[in-house]
Amino acid sequence: MLISAARAATLKLANQRDAAAPHAPVLIRGGESFVLATAVPIADPALDLRNPLKGPFRAAPIEWEAVAIAAMELARIAGILPAFMVNPAEAGEPQPIAASDLDAYTKSGALKIVTRAKLPVTASQTAEIVAFRSSSDTREHVALIIGKQNGDRAPLVRLHSECLTGDILGSLKCDCGPQLDAALHAMADHAENDGGWGALLYMRQEGRGIGLINKLRAYRLQDDGFDTVDANQRLGLPDEARDFATAARMLKLLGATTIRLMTNNPKKVDALASAGISITERVKHQLPDNPFNERYLATKRDRSGHLLT
Repeated sequence: MLISAARAATLKLANQRDAAAPHAPVLIRGGESFVLATAVPIADPALDLRNPLKGPFRAAPIEWEAVAIAAMELARIAGILPAFMVNPAEAGEPQPIAASDLDAYTKSGALKIVTRAKLPVTASQTAEIVAFRSSSDTREHVALIIGKQNGDRAPLVRLHSECLTGDILGSLKCDCGPQLDAALHAMADHAENDGGWGALLYMRQEGRGIGLINKLRAYRLQDDGFDTVDANQRLGLPDEARDFATAARMLKLLGATTIRLMTNNPKKVDALASAGISITERVKHQLPDNPFNERYLATKRDRSGHLLT
């Protein structure tokens, strides 16, 4: 089986140095051939309490490391657990993987504007929505433009990653829903009172890029006491996997290469700057916490470097 270094460390199959790169691939062998029933509990740490006895296993050298790395990244893009049975005999038809299979998903230049339309929203009745699509990715990102676009004014921009639980269901475990609403109203106020304009990029990158199901798996691990960073790493997934190059491409297509960015995350500023976007100001975007998300926000501050007070 191919699993993550973080998962291998949990199974006592990786040393501390290996575990420092939790998303890296590790190949393990068992005394008997893996079958699906025994492989799933090895892959999913949320099943550990129900399946405490595993092994014995041993780590094996990977002679095709580039392919293994591509496989782990493709799993993240697909929103599935980063674990594979290698050359399975009784687990369905094997799927060949090449390192080059990943190339199409990293080409942000393929993204194009496909349509735009007026979309009155609560914050602004004159808003316009712009839809983007790439020939190499089925995810469709959108931008909501508030105010009149003006090339002489740096727009107020917010990058907002899709959050079904927070944006739609009103989850209290995160601050995504309130941040989305507050950003739109801040842009509307900026347009009405200052004559400026704003752009909210709604990125289809659920769970900071790990997908909805894996985000919910991480929630389950948080219920067991792990913070957001440790939960992602135990799943063998990065705690930050968003595609900022695509966001930069969206801004360039909108003609917004110089912006004021609403964020508490300095890494987001650096990522956009490295992709060719000039940021004249970082605008603080912090909202009050609640008893359900205070640890989540503290983890963002203490472990992910967010500038929160």
